[in-house]
Amino acid sequence: QVLPVESGGGLVQAGGSLRLSCASAERSSSTFSSQAVGWFRQVPGKAREFVAAINWNGSFTSVDDSVKGRFIISRDNTENMVFLEMNRLKDEDTAVYYCATSARPYTSVAVASTEWAYWGQGTQVTVSS
Repeated sequence: QVLPVESGGGLVQAGGSLRLSCASAERSSSTFSSQAVGWFRQVPGKAREFVAAINWNGSFTSVDDSVKGRFIISRDNTENMVFLEMNRLKDEDTAVYYCATSARPYTSVAVASTEWAYWGQGTQVTVSS
């Protein structure tokens, strides 16, 4: 199994936008396009929390209430990429953001981090006020 890789984090002012990307470490891998993909975030001293997830073909998405209306998850299976568009960022969005993929293909999404099998190394998002 190839692990996912995140990119796109950085420093942004409150109210600004960032787009995170998640890709298979092997861009030619066909497995990634059949997996559900989730985004989670974590700050020091706190548990990893669910942000958003998308099923294998993008027909179903789930977004946490804390970011609903501001964050959008999408995917492009022709490029083996999943995106998290983050708008109107707030201080409390500061965290390390992780991409996770499902263990099996063609499964639905899950909120619990324990339901996800493969994790990237994370990308830091810092929102300054």
